[in-house]
Amino acid sequence: MIAASAATVAQRAGAARGWSRRAIAWIAGAIGALAMPPIGLWPVLIVSLSTAIWLLDGRAGRGEPYWRSVRGAASDGWWFGFGYFVAGLWWLGAAFFVQADEFLWALPLGVLGLPAGLGIFFALGFALARTLWSPGPARIITLAAALTLVEWLRGHILTGFPWNVLGMALAQGPEIAATPVMGQIASVIGLWGLTFLAAACLASPATLVDQGSLRRRIGPSLVALVTLAGIGAYGLARIPRQDVATVPGIVLRIMQPNVPQDEKFRRDRAQAILDHYFTVTRRPITEALGEPTHIIWPESAFPFLLEREPAALAQIGAVLGPERILITGAARADDRLPGENYRIYNSIQVVDGQGTLRATYDKVHLVPFGEYLPFGGLLERFGLRQFVEVPGTFAAGEKSVPLAVPGLPETAPLICYEAIFPEDVIPAGTRPSLLLNLTNDAWFGMTAGPYQHFAQARLRAIEQGLPLIRAANTGISAVIDPYGRTTASLGLGQEGVVDARLPVALSSTPYAQFSNVFVAFPLIWCAAILILSLRPRRATKGK
Repeated sequence: MIAASAATVAQRAGAARGWSRRAIAWIAGAIGALAMPPIGLWPVLIVSLSTAIWLLDGRAGRGEPYWRSVRGAASDGWWFGFGYFVAGLWWLGAAFFVQADEFLWALPLGVLGLPAGLGIFFALGFALARTLWSPGPARIITLAAALTLVEWLRGHILTGFPWNVLGMALAQGPEIAATPVMGQIASVIGLWGLTFLAAACLASPATLVDQGSLRRRIGPSLVALVTLAGIGAYGLARIPRQDVATVPGIVLRIMQPNVPQDEKFRRDRAQAILDHYFTVTRRPITEALGEPTHIIWPESAFPFLLEREPAALAQIGAVLGPERILITGAARADDRLPGENYRIYNSIQVVDGQGTLRATYDKVHLVPFGEYLPFGGLLERFGLRQFVEVPGTFAAGEKSVPLAVPGLPETAPLICYEAIFPEDVIPAGTRPSLLLNLTNDAWFGMTAGPYQHFAQARLRAIEQGLPLIRAANTGISAVIDPYGRTTASLGLGQEGVVDARLPVALSSTPYAQFSNVFVAFPLIWCAAILILSLRPRRATKGK
């Protein structure tokens, strides 16, 4: 009965036309977003990706001109992607309410305009898959390869936005004792390898309604089950039963102030905010750990330029005392040049017990529309500006560099969504011993966004085999070991501190050594299919 129902759905999806077809594609994409945090129902991608297969089958079986069929597949892909991104990124709308008098009118641009633009990548993926389409089980790999390639492109074109990449579905679940078992394979194949496996395995049930032999129909699903079981077995075998060793002499205290975004940048609240930080930071210590050696505050902690406020630095030094170090997010500015505005940097700064700045890292990967306005001259004519307004312009740091923190091993600093870019988290040079992510997700309130951000940062720890320290203004703050296990955390919307020791890093993972080599297979597959498909056409022309 279930098989008959699935066959009916497959037939109707493939044969649908007009707005019915667009609605099917949109709904299939929207269902797929349920695989992402915080819901994490990764099996729903079976419905989404199987529908994608059936839509492409319908295009291939219509007998319409080839390029019209490819254009139609691109249309299906766009509607699929539009649904996926609307359902997965709806929480972006919360940022427009922070300064509603200025930005609320632009809400549709965030919750509909961005998903519409991102849908172009799925349009390209469907079009590429249709170009290489052939009947039989191999079409499952074709779609998986095409989607992996366009997801990789989405992570790199126009500064990149690899948010809610399909591979995150496997990275999240299932979990055992708060440990992402399936995600452990990311230490070998990374996010892009996970994306290929997720697409291939979860689209495989589409062949159950195919015509032909039983082997041809159930074979892909059996292979997918064996593959998923193998991924799970690898994860269980990789995760040690005991806790990871910790670095002697280091006790971390992450301060999560939970300051609302509409107060965070008010200059008239500067001292009140600083006093609040001091109050939360001074909370009783965890007796089993002892006095903290390093205090961590979140991104953009102050409504002023810390380096230009000696009184604030003196107060911080007095709270720290001679033995502690503060790592904090802070804006800093270059000296003003004649006739120019300040260049403002979103930075991490290290302060010692004398109130002296010891080290600085400037954010390299700025957030579009948040810290700078793409096509600024054009969009400003329509009344648009970036969300974060500063007395000057935000500037990007020259390159990613390690952060030298007294008493800590070499540190790879990451500000806000720099943690979502798999290839960019490690500075050039010596391999670091930890990842440090300071962020401010208060813009997005109690929505899905902060959970998705946290999940992506956690995956970086697994990929690199490095512990992660994460300080977030409103949460989620945590210390995560190299296997992605949370050793201590504070949830979204809470105020308090996280006390923990620093886990020891693992040796370099295969992914850390080879990185993008795992994008090669989808490229090779698509190239091989293209070459093989061209040979019969050339032979036909020669007759």
